[in-house]
Amino acid sequence: MTAQDSATGRKPIAVAAASPAHGTARGGVLLAGLGVVAFSLTFPSTVWGLESFGPWSLVALRSLLAALIALCALLAGRVPLPERRHWGGLAVVAGGVVVGFPLLTTLALQTSTSSHAAVVVGLLPLTTALFAALRTGSRPPRAFWIAALAGAAVVIVFTVQQSGGALSGGDLYLFGALLVCAAGYTEGGRLARIMPGWQVIGWALVLCLPLAVAGAALALPSEPVHLTAHGVTGLVWVAAGSTFLGLYVWYRGMAEIGVPRASQLQLAQPLLTLVWSFLALGEEVSAAAPLAAVAVLFCIAVTQRAGRRTAGGAASRAGDGGAARTGDGAPARTGGGDGRQS
Repeated sequence: MTAQDSATGRKPIAVAAASPAHGTARGGVLLAGLGVVAFSLTFPSTVWGLESFGPWSLVALRSLLAALIALCALLAGRVPLPERRHWGGLAVVAGGVVVGFPLLTTLALQTSTSSHAAVVVGLLPLTTALFAALRTGSRPPRAFWIAALAGAAVVIVFTVQQSGGALSGGDLYLFGALLVCAAGYTEGGRLARIMPGWQVIGWALVLCLPLAVAGAALALPSEPVHLTAHGVTGLVWVAAGSTFLGLYVWYRGMAEIGVPRASQLQLAQPLLTLVWSFLALGEEVSAAAPLAAVAVLFCIAVTQRAGRRTAGGAASRAGDGGAARTGDGAPARTGGGDGRQS
């Protein structure tokens, strides 16, 4: 009788654990998608910001304002300092997404259009997935990589065609930004499985606070400042929207669905950037945009489906007694996450 009760009691536990996991995956996709929308506004906002500030001043003020927002949030939440073993990863996040990517893309946008700069974002999803495979040992299925390569090819062809097919003097900055940002995304996604996503970007920003203060003190006196509504709006968005809020939901989403799967949502970012560039900056958009959008959305759907199959296979192996692994190589979360059974 006891054995029968025990056997029948396990089934509701398995069903109850599956539903929150599926809901968590949907929430992770939504959060990562919101991050992509926030990031898609970065290039047009940077162009606006350059109307009022020099490139070095804009980057320094962007980091400074975002770091102050993060510091206030951390102090209000009375968040303890991260463990010493996490500071190396936070330094990679800081160097990649707080300093490296903003600085290199801002320098590039002095000579490149916002739509041309979207080329770097077209390669970013694939580069991030490759970094994740090397850093975390993730092994997405072949269908994932085929769709990722196809999506990158569509975005690159479209954005290069949109910008006239010519390389600009800022392309070296853009390719450098691609590498440092992919490293920062990968490391931040790994850390977001250990601590909340807002704390990951929060501590990375605070880590850069002394550098941001020094940079602002040096850059502002040496570069002209002409305050305009566009310039101030652009600065506020890249600081609060792209750097803090965008990275918060992005890292939280990556923690839920894995770095490779989340990264492929960024295939939509260049197309969104082109839309904002048309609306806010008056840049021309090709008539091929709808076709490119459909192709990219199809590739995103394939990568997300492949990612779900990978997560489902990991959960199935865990049910057979093996350790579950998610698509980014990290232990999968099951049930309520507290290890208890009813």
